[in-house]
Amino acid sequence: MLTLHDYLPSQNGWKVRVLLGLLKIPHDTRIVSIFEGESHTDAFLALNPAGAVPVLQLEDGSAIAESNAILTYLSESTPLLPADRYRRAKVMQWLFFEQYNVEPVIGSLRFWSLTGRLDRNQAMVAGKREAGARTLAALNRSLGETPFLAGAGFTIADIAVYAYSHRAEDCGFSLADYPAFAAWADRVRDAIGPGYPAHPYGIDPHSGA
Repeated sequence: MLTLHDYLPSQNGWKVRVLLGLLKIPHDTRIVSIFEGESHTDAFLALNPAGAVPVLQLEDGSAIAESNAILTYLSESTPLLPADRYRRAKVMQWLFFEQYNVEPVIGSLRFWSLTGRLDRNQAMVAGKREAGARTLAALNRSLGETPFLAGAGFTIADIAVYAYSHRAEDCGFSLADYPAFAAWADRVRDAIGPGYPAHPYGIDPHSGA
């Protein structure tokens, strides 16, 4: 059986949980205590040399790291990863966009905001906020023309981008300023359905939240 090495407050981990659920893929879960250093043990680094969750361990013991790589692996031969060459490339476009413009910007601001780390990162906050506004504006422009990121159908691109971007209000952005984006977020929420909560950092007593 597959094993997901996860940390519940991680929205990168959330992406994989959602896809495993939508595709009804049986799996085990192993929670990694990242604030206690478990992701930097020799055993975990053998799975992911970068020392980050999530990691998907396959039945033969081999492992895949990076959330969007895991999404791509799991969605192969499903409607969530189009076979059409152009639409597949569009999915990849947004997966790369997410890891460059969403997770390190909105994800970082959200983490700092929710764990009391804004002051210690104050030198970077203004730049992150400007980048976050540009990211949401870019998504708003694109989603004014298409119901989902890669076209008419819901794909892993939507799961990946939604994970952190729909939590932008946690770090001071107003989704009302981006109406096409907000409407898309509602469509993605409905496509995913209930049962996939965003866990607060406060559930981890070592997070500092």
